[in-house]
Amino acid sequence: MSENKPIRALFCGAVLQGFFDLPSSEIMTVLKATGQMIRTVREMDGVEVIGTMDDDETMVGTSPNGWPWTFYILADVADRDKATEVCGLFRTTEVGDYRLWKYMRVEARLGRELVMPE
Repeated sequence: MSENKPIRALFCGAVLQGFFDLPSSEIMTVLKATGQMIRTVREMDGVEVIGTMDDDETMVGTSPNGWPWTFYILADVADRDKATEVCGLFRTTEVGDYRLWKYMRVEARLGRELVMPE
């Protein structure tokens, strides 16, 4: 991280209808590509992943156009450009003849760590 305070980023991912329309035999390809994308995020300079959350056990079926999301990545990022770079992985991660953004979308919420005075 840079000498400046990092930006807290919550990357919210939603599975799109295209994923649910896939034949069962192709679902694992998307999941493996997603796993590779998350590993790439964890290895990026200027990104410290704090944690991930998948709520697929309590939200089943297609995602709406907003909240609730399907999965989350909470991270500290060096700057806004680094958050944009993480979001860009959805555009560049290959899944067969397509990119990950055919099957999932992402939105990043940027802020700072919540700290309350004592």
